[in-house]
Amino acid sequence: MDRLDREILGILQRDARISYRDLGVRVGLSANAAADRVRRMRREGVIRGFTVVVDPAADTRGGLVVFIDLTLRQDTTNEEFEQKAAALPGITEVVHVTGEYDYLVRARAADPAALDTLLRRLKREAGVAQSSTRIALRAAGRPPGGGLP
Repeated sequence: MDRLDREILGILQRDARISYRDLGVRVGLSANAAADRVRRMRREGVIRGFTVVVDPAADTRGGLVVFIDLTLRQDTTNEEFEQKAAALPGITEVVHVTGEYDYLVRARAADPAALDTLLRRLKREAGVAQSSTRIALRAAGRPPGGGLP
């Protein structure tokens, strides 16, 4: 990866919907050259996908948005957990993190009973040993660049 690749990644993190033409203009390349670099970074695994970030205040589905810190049981591999957790209804993001917990999971639950069911399923089906759940009360603002990194 060179300076241009890093610059392209920064732009894509702020706006993954930018056209190749506009991306090229911003980094001083043609649209084709910008597209070639993005395709190469996808092929090499530098870019693994694009995520849609929805502002909770603009979301009309209702319910609870929750953040769940969790630790895996010793007999559960990361791959097993990621596969099983991603398949559970309501889970919108699974992030492997450093620190006290193994993962941070973002999820949506219709109500406290649905959240309880989700937590029980994470423990029973996905190999979670311990969890700590926080409920999002409101989105206080947007980070620079308009979205999550």
